[in-house]
Amino acid sequence: MIQFAYTILYVQNVASAMTFYEKAFGFQRKFITPDEDYGELISGATTLSFAVHTLAKSNLKDGYIESNIAEKPFGIELGFTTENVEKTVEEALLAGGTLTEPVKTKPWGQKVAYVRDTEGFLVEICSPM
Repeated sequence: MIQFAYTILYVQNVASAMTFYEKAFGFQRKFITPDEDYGELISGATTLSFAVHTLAKSNLKDGYIESNIAEKPFGIELGFTTENVEKTVEEALLAGGTLTEPVKTKPWGQKVAYVRDTEGFLVEICSPM
């Protein structure tokens, strides 16, 4: 059986990116390398990981598009569920995130909001289905 084990975000500063997710969402640090070029957070069944761009580029010979807060977000999002969407959005903004879409209630009753993290990645904050 295949299991979804982790997502790695390629970032400018691993420690700073991890700190945002710790402050914004309460995730706990699993570990960070001594060179601070890779780190992991405990975020539930799937690990949220971070790799500095130089490490990521060493794995991808043809490169990739770097996330940039000044540009539109990628066509992908990290989705986090919470019972209190408004409070979680507020905490993400206090941690340095940027509001992309305020809290809205979908026709099926789910509350959904979008923020971007300090590196420009899109994060959906929503109530459970």
